[in-house]
Amino acid sequence: MTTPIPAAVTPPLSLYIHVPWCVRKCPYCDFNSHAIQNELPETAYLNALLEDLDQDLALTSGRSVETVFIGGGTPSLMSSDFYQKLFKGLRERMIFAEDAEITLEANPGTLEEGRFEAFHDAGINRLSIGVQSFNPAHLKALGRIHDSTEAHRAIEAAKKAGFDNFNLDLMHGLPGQTPGEALDDLRSAMSHEPPHVSWYQLTLEPNTEFYSRPPDLPDDDLLWEIAQQGGDYLHQQGFHDYEVSAWSREGKASRHNLNYWTFGDYMAIGAGGHGKISLSDGAIMRYWKTRQPDAYLNRIGSRTAGSEQIEADELPLEFLMNALRLRKGVDESLFFERTGLPLTSVAVQLQRLREDKLLVSDRLQATRLGQRYLNSLLERFL
Repeated sequence: MTTPIPAAVTPPLSLYIHVPWCVRKCPYCDFNSHAIQNELPETAYLNALLEDLDQDLALTSGRSVETVFIGGGTPSLMSSDFYQKLFKGLRERMIFAEDAEITLEANPGTLEEGRFEAFHDAGINRLSIGVQSFNPAHLKALGRIHDSTEAHRAIEAAKKAGFDNFNLDLMHGLPGQTPGEALDDLRSAMSHEPPHVSWYQLTLEPNTEFYSRPPDLPDDDLLWEIAQQGGDYLHQQGFHDYEVSAWSREGKASRHNLNYWTFGDYMAIGAGGHGKISLSDGAIMRYWKTRQPDAYLNRIGSRTAGSEQIEADELPLEFLMNALRLRKGVDESLFFERTGLPLTSVAVQLQRLREDKLLVSDRLQATRLGQRYLNSLLERFL
């Protein structure tokens, strides 16, 4: 087993904040989300988040935060006052880069008039709006609490509030969906001139309602047709698919997600959050927080439920399963910078993949064929 040496360049640092509550659990959702039973415990959760962060600050030794992502659940359920106080507490404890990207996930069905302006005032400068579809039948099948009119209204309200950097979340391969209906969703999204679109296929995940009672999904031929037609359309609209399911206009890729895919570091606070940190001794650690909201709120001391070091022989797969999601891959030098391992440690596998036309010759980048068979490609590094 090769022992990694300390990373040659300290990775960028992000912060993930998890808000676990939602109005109603969607039948396809396998995230750590819980339907609201009573009033949201905003004050208690705010205090818990800051206490959680206090326990972890020593891990990052004063490094500045480049990006923040607030996910859920439905983070837009929390009030603007909650976020004002949260970011005041965060900035008292951490250094934020001047141009830090700060993203909030928002559900169109939870946004009353004026909420976007208040989020913007709290320091949030990017939104990810969970539209999923503009089709009424598909929204109903997905269990969404908003309708098409509310989705359009929310997007325009976000733009009016000053959010010129936002993402629209859309799904395809929905129950009974035709290629034409999938294209209609994309056309509706384009009417708002978004700088970024996440367009991903619905999958049936364990521990979801859809998994236990599967809906009638399009067959493989229809899924291929949807992906091809949708991809062609987005390219025509000036988007590039910089990652497997992420599309952006020039300069508008999600910096937070890019940090994930380039094996950067990220702290995590909030119920069920997962983090990954490069330590000064060369070790790379993953850790995760107490999952159940009540247990997280009532925990005394550290809210970290577990942690593990990524072993040196696991690092190549861990790095590549992220980096190869990027259409342009990464420079070969990043492998050493992020893992502390020499590229020669995987030279044999890389050479064979290049001979099989699954990787390009001068970068850690999958060919179009390699992208199509990405899981099989990655199995070479097990």
